[in-house]
Amino acid sequence: MRRQQTPGGVDRSRLRSAAAALTSLSALAAMSLVAGPAAAVSGAGPCALARTAAHHSLGLDTWNGAYPRPVRSLDAVMVFLSFPDHRPGLAPEELAADHFPATSDFFDRASYGRFRLVAHPQERWIPMPRPSTAYGIQRDWAPADRAAYLRDAVTAADREIDFSRYDVVYFVADPDAPGVDSDATKVVNFDRPIRADGTDLRRIVTVFERHPPDRNVLAHETGHVFDLPDLYHRPSDGKGDWDTHVGDWDVMGSQFGMSPDLFAWHKWKLGWLDASQVDCVQSGSSLHTLQPVGVAPAPGSSGGTRLAVIRTGPGSAVAVEARGSAGNDGDTCTEGVLVYRVRNEAPSGGGPIEVLDGHPDTEACWDRSVYPPLADAPLEVGESFTVPGERIRIEVADRTASGAYTVKITT
Repeated sequence: MRRQQTPGGVDRSRLRSAAAALTSLSALAAMSLVAGPAAAVSGAGPCALARTAAHHSLGLDTWNGAYPRPVRSLDAVMVFLSFPDHRPGLAPEELAADHFPATSDFFDRASYGRFRLVAHPQERWIPMPRPSTAYGIQRDWAPADRAAYLRDAVTAADREIDFSRYDVVYFVADPDAPGVDSDATKVVNFDRPIRADGTDLRRIVTVFERHPPDRNVLAHETGHVFDLPDLYHRPSDGKGDWDTHVGDWDVMGSQFGMSPDLFAWHKWKLGWLDASQVDCVQSGSSLHTLQPVGVAPAPGSSGGTRLAVIRTGPGSAVAVEARGSAGNDGDTCTEGVLVYRVRNEAPSGGGPIEVLDGHPDTEACWDRSVYPPLADAPLEVGESFTVPGERIRIEVADRTASGAYTVKITT
């Protein structure tokens, strides 16, 4: 998770059977690699990059079975944790309302109704055994402190909660406790699953958000639960621009983005687009009618083409999609055809997607955009773009009455 930036880029920012295992718990932050059995993805096609060992690899020929794939309804439990050094001033239902139904609605729109996240917020606070200040909660959390927090939280919650009933686990801390740091909100993966109530807990979302929280923050963190990477770039000093890779164009880049719908490549990986909705571009010139990714398909329709892909190497591709002011992108300030690179060997936070700026000499929406230079990246009707370093030319020929874009791609 990351915090909001100014336009200049300044950071603002129940377990019985597993008790023994928890005593040696090793918790790894969201950047850690969690391996799992691979499941073949049908209809991936010749333009699908292969999944690699990179954490949250954007290869999509197989699915990492360590993660739940969001192609059905999944149940999520919200556990509210209090501490002996602070009496909560908010009710659990107030904190639940900070995130739901907004997070469920985000995924319902992004998946075109193919996935539903069903939240089950608990009705009372579960007390932790130690003060909030005892856990050293912060963004770059010491592994021993983080493991102690999760050990205590799982042990306390397991007295009341049957973890086998849930696919996703959120631990929500009292946001006003003195030791809580909202920057510590993230997904924590375990190097070995924790066995609780006959099920494996592979990861837990630790929520330390203030009230009210950052917009779309839980959608971002839940994306990691589904094996999506961070698309932002974290400066080494923490003070530079975080959004140079994708700007506003995907919630995995910024929860504050004006156009936070997931890239069509992400929707393809997650199973929300099938092969009939992805054009694999071969050599020569071809025309493609691209429906904006935020537009829900009409009842009974296939939804149309949402993505065109040109392979540029064994582990790389150029992707072309349309973005408009619909669905999760309702607050966008520009519309058009977005072009971006995808790399399957780049890990989470290492630039697996890079938006290519169709207007490199201008910027837009400086008052709302997380990175104005990319706010006007999409190509408009009549414009063309040659991909740097590649013999690929994209021309936007027309826009239909329904809002789809006619795009000519020459390779």
